[in-house]
Amino acid sequence: MATSSTIGAYLAMVVVHAAYGGSTILMKISLTKGLSQLAFIVYRHLIGMLLLGPFAYFLERKQRPSLSLRLMIKIFILSSLGTTVHLNVYYIGLDYTSPTVASALSNVIPGFTFVMAVLLRLEKVRIKSAKGRAKICGTLICTGGALIFIFWKGGYHFKSLTRSPLIDITRGSVHGSARHHKENWVKGSLLILTSNIAWSAWLILQSLVSDVYPAPLSLNTLICFFASLQSSVLALFWERDPTSWRLEWNVQLLTIIYFGVVISALGYYLQTWCISQKGPVFAAMFSPLQLVMVGIFSTIVFAERLHLGSLIGAFFIVMGLYTVLWGKSRDSCSEGKVGNNDKSSLDHPTLEISIANQPTILGTTVKN
Repeated sequence: MATSSTIGAYLAMVVVHAAYGGSTILMKISLTKGLSQLAFIVYRHLIGMLLLGPFAYFLERKQRPSLSLRLMIKIFILSSLGTTVHLNVYYIGLDYTSPTVASALSNVIPGFTFVMAVLLRLEKVRIKSAKGRAKICGTLICTGGALIFIFWKGGYHFKSLTRSPLIDITRGSVHGSARHHKENWVKGSLLILTSNIAWSAWLILQSLVSDVYPAPLSLNTLICFFASLQSSVLALFWERDPTSWRLEWNVQLLTIIYFGVVISALGYYLQTWCISQKGPVFAAMFSPLQLVMVGIFSTIVFAERLHLGSLIGAFFIVMGLYTVLWGKSRDSCSEGKVGNNDKSSLDHPTLEISIANQPTILGTTVKN
């Protein structure tokens, strides 16, 4: 019989991924309504810094080490990869594609991270073992599924569940329906994959920085500070229109508040608690749930028509993800516990927390 903590962990992960799926959909709507991504990133991380800062100051006073110049540079680079580069490229790609595409392609992050860890010799691969072969095959399946998802439509469109969209995200948009041409679909998907590569590099660096700065709340407060600073500097060159920074009561303001409060505060807390109760692999297993939720919502509300090739590609991506996770779970079992303290990047507890998240909504937490 399931215990109350087990039931709570399942409910927590469902809530977390529902919140993450909602963030992707809200961001897509806001971008088509004219939300400046640079202004959004600045506001979002300012909110995250204000929310996390007091907790970091009072809860980590005894465990927070002093900051050296070398460590500050590492945190600055960490912020550049996980927020400034990752989020800006991701939002540009999202503007060209759809929330379903973004949610599907986010499942390749564990595979990309595994490849980087192997190249940097932070992860050892034993081809003769079943778990080693599972991680390699899972990564190849994920990558192949992503290529199928991007480049092969399949020639067949499934009918939408609604005749017309309940929310027309192209009406009043400066981009219009041209964003959905095949070349822009490919361009947007490749941009999202590029942002996922930056996020995977962020995961690797985060694991290394966390070893020398074991104060996650303080670390993420600093990341929020540098992210808002970097995007503010970029805005001086590419976002000089004062109206882009004006806050009014509309869907753009709702998106900023949603990301700052629901994602940075609630999502971070629930996911951290869930991993402390059930382990990182358990949390990562729920990642495809977001794809299902976003896909159903987009089909009903946006009247999005799914391609046969997209569904086949998504299937291989999810299958590859679970294959990699199975290999990681075998690592944990062989060492006697889940989320051990081994120095390989994918075994680091902080890194695993980030892998379990949707990348778009992280940067102010431990990720998306």
